[in-house]
Amino acid sequence: MAAPTYKLFCLGNPLLDMQVTNGEGLLAKYGLKANDAILAEEKHAPIYDELVKEHKVTYVAGGASQNAARGAAYILPPKSVVYTGCVGDDELAEQLKAANAREGLDEVYQVKKGDKTGACAVVITGHHRSLVTTLRVAEKFEQSHLESPKVLPLIEAAQVFYVEGYFLTHGTTIVEWLAKKSSAANKTFVLNLSAPFIAQFFTASVKQVLPYTDILIANESEAEAWATATNFPGSKTDLTGIAKAIVSYEKANPTRERIVIFTQGAKETHLVAGPKAEAKIFPVTALKDEEIVDTNGAGDAFAGGFLGAYVAGKSVEESVLVGHKLGGMCVGQVGPQYKWPKVQVL
Repeated sequence: MAAPTYKLFCLGNPLLDMQVTNGEGLLAKYGLKANDAILAEEKHAPIYDELVKEHKVTYVAGGASQNAARGAAYILPPKSVVYTGCVGDDELAEQLKAANAREGLDEVYQVKKGDKTGACAVVITGHHRSLVTTLRVAEKFEQSHLESPKVLPLIEAAQVFYVEGYFLTHGTTIVEWLAKKSSAANKTFVLNLSAPFIAQFFTASVKQVLPYTDILIANESEAEAWATATNFPGSKTDLTGIAKAIVSYEKANPTRERIVIFTQGAKETHLVAGPKAEAKIFPVTALKDEEIVDTNGAGDAFAGGFLGAYVAGKSVEESVLVGHKLGGMCVGQVGPQYKWPKVQVL
């Protein structure tokens, strides 16, 4: 039987999000910032058991790229999006598979027996969220899985590829391999910086992949971290200037001008499409304070909306607006989730 011809192929760290509200005490106990994303250190290890034992936990299929993939699948026809990453053979992985099946996202996980699936503690305080991630088996993903008879045909058929920045913490050469294949085939490769620490501490990894990147997505904090890490000569808050610098970075396939998108939550989104293009600013229709439930995953939802619209043939500008719609929908839910029954956003 021929492999499905998915249009969008997503790669990332599959995680089961463990969300709790009113987490002020957890912030203080574990030395966490109210609005941040970090990899768990040894001192954070007990938090996962503590959430289960002492808090009411909401479980959501997570991981930045998987969140975005679910968003794209939400607005595209069935069999349009496929996602891969590494999971264990445990209950967490089964919950991820079930959640994806419910939402129409197909997956081709690499499964490692005897290992634990990654998890993310999501500590919500007001409209802020602090993410503490333990990658576990997610960082054992192997390139051989992408080259396997089950997965390689999906890559060959896809037209757009999406990878989260978090994957660069352990899989830079894998991302580079996929990005190079995309570039050589004149397809579209999309990279999301995902968190300030990626730009700050994995600058070399981003630079390794950037020549093959056609679209880069980040928020204002990630843009500022990148500007600082690369000694950007202008103001570290000059989003247009930073975007133009990234757009002008070396490009392996010059026939596709690089596009940079910087989001700012409820503030406007900046878009620079090509070295000679003027920045385009897209206002965001902000939700009322009482409509905001949880900002966790809003950036991933924006990416999912953008990707879904882009894959559907919408212009970059139209895709940004769809990203805004899905981001707003996500903020009105608990965690990176979308409204059911489905709402038409394209």
